[in-house]
Amino acid sequence: MPKQKVYVTRARVPTAIELLQTLFDVEVWSENTPPPKDVLIEKASISDAIMTEVDDLIDEEILESGKGKLKIIANRAVGYNNIDVEAATARNVTITNTPGILAEACADMTFALILSIARKVTFGDRAIRNGKWTVFDQSPYLGTDVYGKKLGIIGLGDIGEKVIKRSIGFEMDVFYHSRTAKAEIEEKYRITRLGFEDILSTCDYISLHVPLSPETEKMISSRELALMREDSFLINMSRGPTVDLDDLHAALESGQIAGAAIDVTDPEPVPMDHPIVHNENIVITPHIGSASKATFTAMGVAAAKNIVAALQDKQIPSPVN
Repeated sequence: MPKQKVYVTRARVPTAIELLQTLFDVEVWSENTPPPKDVLIEKASISDAIMTEVDDLIDEEILESGKGKLKIIANRAVGYNNIDVEAATARNVTITNTPGILAEACADMTFALILSIARKVTFGDRAIRNGKWTVFDQSPYLGTDVYGKKLGIIGLGDIGEKVIKRSIGFEMDVFYHSRTAKAEIEEKYRITRLGFEDILSTCDYISLHVPLSPETEKMISSRELALMREDSFLINMSRGPTVDLDDLHAALESGQIAGAAIDVTDPEPVPMDHPIVHNENIVITPHIGSASKATFTAMGVAAAKNIVAALQDKQIPSPVN
């Protein structure tokens, strides 16, 4: 009996691929860029499962080509906005993600961004590499304290809670905004729930941890930035479209806010000709919030285990639909 076919869109997690190869006929896209749509259409028509990355766009046309054959698309990510879940459900294709794995790594990265922009870490690094550190003078590198400041968390899920735990060592006053009250977390960490606009106008550091949805798209634009204090910083560890990049650049240029540190942009990668790339008051990292070696590998293995369960008719660990 021929083995079931699995198509993997990137060779990024060898451990996960090896797991799949012990059970299935596995084909791996050899490039580091997403497979073209015509390739995905072809592979969907002959594969029982596809393991995708967050930048693989899976639309209705691709799903239609796999109708009757394709059983599962396992996204190696927590988010799944790259997949038309409704179209998949209509064609009996299971969509899975990898929740509960990356929160610790993302919380670490949140504080890496906070400290980097507050204490001008990357600014100082660039100065040295560009030959500008010619005399011992700290005045160009004067930063802002993190210790004892007010931290506002917008979107209090697993990552947000772990950011709170890390803030304890800095003795920060923590406020949060969430659609629903988190009474248990409030009591556990002695934090305060505020309205969205109150968070913006009150806190020194405002950190975004919301999923992308119609409600959160461009939730930070010129209006919201105008509510922030001139000495405050915006941190984005959620998704790129939650922040209007042009408006953020304008706010930084005008001094409306002190700085920003973002791990995500819209679009991704950020165009090199966008003026925000050359702004000294922002830190931009290439969507690496979950990119610790251990977390990266664990997400791949989790995606592979979703495929194994689906193709062996077992309970799927993390179905989306």
